[in-house]
Amino acid sequence: MADSTVTIVGNITRDPELRFTAGGKGIASFGVAVNRRWQQNGEWQEKVSFFNVTAWDTLGENIAASLTKGTRVIVTGRLEQREYETKEGEKRNVVEIVADEIGPSLRWARAEVERIARDGGGSSGGGSNAGGGNSGGSSSGSRAPDPVYGDEEPF
Repeated sequence: MADSTVTIVGNITRDPELRFTAGGKGIASFGVAVNRRWQQNGEWQEKVSFFNVTAWDTLGENIAASLTKGTRVIVTGRLEQREYETKEGEKRNVVEIVADEIGPSLRWARAEVERIARDGGGSSGGGSNAGGGNSGGSSSGSRAPDPVYGDEEPF
């Protein structure tokens, strides 16, 4: 089965909201606005598209600790459709991006990367963790070795 992989570059529209599942996994959700600008008949046209993004586990926790509204980001992930029910009992469908990787865009900004331990220790305790870290893997203890690096650190 083929994945619907997408990459977008845009600005975060609201501070990432971090929640935790009953099993203790973190999930961060936020919005990204992608602006498109083109010239037509000598006049500039502009269109903005809005996307909901979710990020699981350590990736979500790192996003919530590192990124804020207005930050320009690069998001790579997959499109996923889910159904939910409103408080009024109406069924709704939404398509969102489930992030595999997220990072700040360095086109008009600088970032300082703080590497975190991969053992999962201290990952939910606030602080300023930027970049690095594993993305969307399973929780510590039951984490499978990376398919490319095994137990070896990637850098």
